[in-house]
Amino acid sequence: MQYVMLFAEPASEVAKRNDPAAAPAYWGAWTAYMQAMGEAGVMRGGQGLEPSSLATTLRLRDGQRHVQDGPYADSKEQLGGFVTIEVPDLDTALEWAARSPAAGVGAVEVRPVMAPPGQG
Repeated sequence: MQYVMLFAEPASEVAKRNDPAAAPAYWGAWTAYMQAMGEAGVMRGGQGLEPSSLATTLRLRDGQRHVQDGPYADSKEQLGGFVTIEVPDLDTALEWAARSPAAGVGAVEVRPVMAPPGQG
């Protein structure tokens, strides 16, 4: 079964990406985590995301576009990226989520991937 893990991190963690003193440890932890999933053969894809300060949100109301700079929700945590994995069950997906660098400082949301219509 495929699951998507959505990694939410506080702004203080996202800031480490470009901090010369903190970036090596930040990226080293994520690289090791991604490498472990790759070596285990469970990773099917994924991407990191730029900070939510670079997001743009669009809503369509009564045929009119409403564009807002920033993320959909104002929260203390930002969606930092996502990974799709293929594992036997939710318990295994949660084991991988718990190993994520985001789990200790933010949150990891785990969702089953929806099967295409007629294939569920």
